Amino acid sequence: MTVRSWLKTCSSGTCTLTANRDAATPHQRPKPPSFPHLHSDTASSTTSTSRETSSSSIQSNLSLQTLPSVPSLNLDSLNHLSLSISHLCLTSVSPPNPFHSHVTSLSISNHLLFAAIGHQVNVYDLTDFSLIDTFNSENPSSGSVKSIIFSKGRVFTAHQDCKTRVWQLTTPKRHRLVATLPTVNDRFRRFILPMNYVNVRRHKNRLWIQHNDAVSCLAAVNNGPICSVSWDKHIKIWNSKNLRCLESIKAHHDAVNAVVVSADGTIYTGSADRTIKVWTKPEGESRHSLLATLGRHKSAVNALTLSSDGSVLFSGACDRSILVWEREDSANYMVVTGALRGHNKAILSLINVCDLLFSGSADGTVRIWRCSVDGKYRCLSVLDGHQRPVKSLAGVMHGKSGSGGCEILVCSGSFDGEIKVWKVSVSDLKNSPDQDNILKWK
Repeated sequence: MTVRSWLKTCSSGTCTLTANRDAATPHQRPKPPSFPHLHSDTASSTTSTSRETSSSSIQSNLSLQTLPSVPSLNLDSLNHLSLSISHLCLTSVSPPNPFHSHVTSLSISNHLLFAAIGHQVNVYDLTDFSLIDTFNSENPSSGSVKSIIFSKGRVFTAHQDCKTRVWQLTTPKRHRLVATLPTVNDRFRRFILPMNYVNVRRHKNRLWIQHNDAVSCLAAVNNGPICSVSWDKHIKIWNSKNLRCLESIKAHHDAVNAVVVSADGTIYTGSADRTIKVWTKPEGESRHSLLATLGRHKSAVNALTLSSDGSVLFSGACDRSILVWEREDSANYMVVTGALRGHNKAILSLINVCDLLFSGSADGTVRIWRCSVDGKYRCLSVLDGHQRPVKSLAGVMHGKSGSGGCEILVCSGSFDGEIKVWKVSVSDLKNSPDQDNILKWK
């Protein structure tokens, strides 16, 4: 298959879609990145308050050009929030192999940071930031790793070669490949019957359990089924125990770039066709069905994340805006309430940690957002230091700070090849109820 560009939808702050939504958007291959040196131990610290951070450096109205009808939720000062924030860059980590520079996915589990760099995954110990394992390094034909998640003690990785791989942690802290989705057993059960084949292109048929393009994102919740989405426009649902494919859904008219799953099992997918779709499984039914289509973005949707209680959905797109969707009392799906503006290029990654929203952008920055009691949002600070687009973010609460606040560890991965580790301290921040995710530092 043809190796595609780093993002199905855009390589800069804007996107151009064809008139026919069923046609794939053209791809642009990014310029080769510059390769930074190995570890830099210098740390930088910034404290942001309403007096210290000017609104000109925090806010930008560029996204008004593409979303003029969506009201802004930005606040102009921190007075409504009664808090202060500081951030410290603990370290910067560069890939051991300079030819594998694009950091495409980050994920944290059990004090370990999993970083997808090219076709391989590096595992770092978050207590001392040392590299303890590298896996999939001997399989460059799998293509770049697009997403990393965890379920039932195993690691699931999404790949450019249309497959999802399953890894098991062995002793001592090494990862072994245990399965590739779809599994050999799953294929064998279905390959005989013609009804199990679907036409993917002219004179080309495949089993319906197979993706036909890069697997772009994975999601799971409460150790339940695994959701995979692909540039082939489909969602596939996998049993996390026996790894069989349960469902395949033609979800969008163009590539699917992002998926998140709420605690109640509702699935949200974001696509290059500029829409977000909401999927749910009705009681007594065996398959998911479309609940709603959310269509306020004017360009490809690249990233999705949910608030801690699942009542608010955040979506980032190439139109430089983050849209805020809230659940209506009279409905089971979301309606847009406003936009967060500040980045001057495409939004590529979003995470929510302890009621703070972190956004990574093609402009090379990470912004930190917080909602006030009146529903308005404020950009608390900007984490600046990457030279290329910030493609991936991962974060976890690791302790409490003074004045009733907490400290959050945030990792940002960029196409400059660096992973930056930040410690963010915010006063008067709600503590996460999930104390199992609090990291203990030596």
